[in-house]
Amino acid sequence: MIDFQTLILFSAASFALAITPGPDMILVAARSAAQGRMAGFVTQVGVSAGSAFHAIILALGLSQLFLAVPYAYDMVRYLGAAYLLYLAWQAFTSRDHSSSQSTQTHRLSMFVIFRQGFFSNVLNPKVALFYLALFPQFLDPEKGAVAFQILVLASVFLFIDFAVHGVVIWLAGSVRSLSKSGSSFTRYSRYFLGIVFGGLAAKLVFDSGK
Repeated sequence: MIDFQTLILFSAASFALAITPGPDMILVAARSAAQGRMAGFVTQVGVSAGSAFHAIILALGLSQLFLAVPYAYDMVRYLGAAYLLYLAWQAFTSRDHSSSQSTQTHRLSMFVIFRQGFFSNVLNPKVALFYLALFPQFLDPEKGAVAFQILVLASVFLFIDFAVHGVVIWLAGSVRSLSKSGSSFTRYSRYFLGIVFGGLAAKLVFDSGK
């Protein structure tokens, strides 16, 4: 079992990483500003689910594949960039819906937003490398199953990350709450979200250092 001191040190490291602006924080902030706090929250749930997926992959030992096979890293990286570019294209070309249509498709839209947050995280191989770099420093095979320790640490990290991003969601959502609802704001906020997706795609392509 992981000792208390290790959990405290890991929590401190997780908090420092969580408050550092990165792709996930930028995404949830942009989504919250463009579509409101609920959309930002659902995006964060998707991102957290993606991070949990990476943690499970690490626990199973499959993340080592990115280090052993560079082509696998590049393949996932380009696939992730292509997906983000697709989301950017959708944001730029989507049409505004009437209130009745919005009500009918709200549930579907929330699922789509969750899916986008999930895949934007899963298809970023740098997240897998982040887990590979951080977690081994806090693992001790003599204190129990390594896979179980990874899952415990991942749960701590996800909780802290969710809490920090929750503040970001609330603050970014205030932008939409204070803005006048109207077609102009809706259109420009959608364009802003498209720019964010495009920027994340470019970063994923050109920032190839491992």
